[in-house]
Amino acid sequence: MRPAGPPEARLRVFLFLPWAQEVEDAASFVGRIPAIDLRGRVSDPQDAGLMAMARLDLDWHGETARCFAAMAHPRIEFLPARVVGPTGLADLLGQSAKRPPGEAWCLAFTAQHPQGVGAVVGRLCSALRGRGVGILYYAFDEASRTMPCFGDLAPHLDILVHDEEPLAAPGAARLRPGCLRLHRSWVANVIPFAAPFVDAPEEKIVFLGSEMGLTEHRRRQVEFLKKAFGGRFVAIHDHSLAVADRASLGRYKVALCPEGRKFSGPAMAQTHTDRPFWSGCMGMVPVSEDSRAGNRLADLAAAKLLVSYPHGDLPALAGACEEGLSAGYAERRRIYEHYNRAETVGRVAADVLATAMLGHPKVSWPP
Repeated sequence: MRPAGPPEARLRVFLFLPWAQEVEDAASFVGRIPAIDLRGRVSDPQDAGLMAMARLDLDWHGETARCFAAMAHPRIEFLPARVVGPTGLADLLGQSAKRPPGEAWCLAFTAQHPQGVGAVVGRLCSALRGRGVGILYYAFDEASRTMPCFGDLAPHLDILVHDEEPLAAPGAARLRPGCLRLHRSWVANVIPFAAPFVDAPEEKIVFLGSEMGLTEHRRRQVEFLKKAFGGRFVAIHDHSLAVADRASLGRYKVALCPEGRKFSGPAMAQTHTDRPFWSGCMGMVPVSEDSRAGNRLADLAAAKLLVSYPHGDLPALAGACEEGLSAGYAERRRIYEHYNRAETVGRVAADVLATAMLGHPKVSWPP
């Protein structure tokens, strides 16, 4: 273990968010999220459902900004993070020419947000790298296959964290030889240990819905579990759970989480959603169907950090829920500690940034 000492680098991260505008302190942006007027950001502001989904999307990505603002690593001093929207990118480029000595900068993208920059994303990132600004992209969907600008962005990436495996060959071929690649799923956009551990939760299973709503597959599961567990089963059928309400679910002992089989993309259909990860951070025992290719869910299940059951097997689903309900204090505490220490966005991003800056022989970053 490396002995404690002063940080070896000072780093400021700028997180690109389509919801943001000018360069702004991340904490300030997160603080004003409830007051942001979304009517000009959606195609039909009279559609209440569309407005509700827009609010949920803003809150969710705003929580990611909160996570980036709270990053920490023993070898790096993280300066206050900032967010930047499409209208602030020109200003960021101008500011980069006056970057203070001894201060490393990194522009970070998530999701398919690079597409929000438009056709100039390649030229922008090339110019930023020319001024010593690193580029990180945490892609948690099929970006190399479905994001049109991936090929323009790829040659300028210093760090790519990707869920899909393998990457599409044309996009992978455009990555710089010195790009640090990490195959890692999108995890929980939760600040570690922000939710307190509940010592004695309700002996209940909560089903966490998804944006897809109640598919026929899920309907069969819900009806089966209602009959099998009665009042010990609580169902949330849609995607309406606000970020601020996630921690309240820690009062339940078990979380039944959607997996990724219903995703339309071939690579994403072999993976999973982020629900198991933030459920673990809340202290619940995550229960999830096995993903087609296993991926991280199989590893977590083997380590007794998640309970997995075969796709469509209702008796096995009941058994998995019973297993979750039978978990003792020490087992639940172990799950809570693991997910908060290893399965959050800020922890993954901070670790890969430290590796790229300080500990990887093939990566030359900052450029």
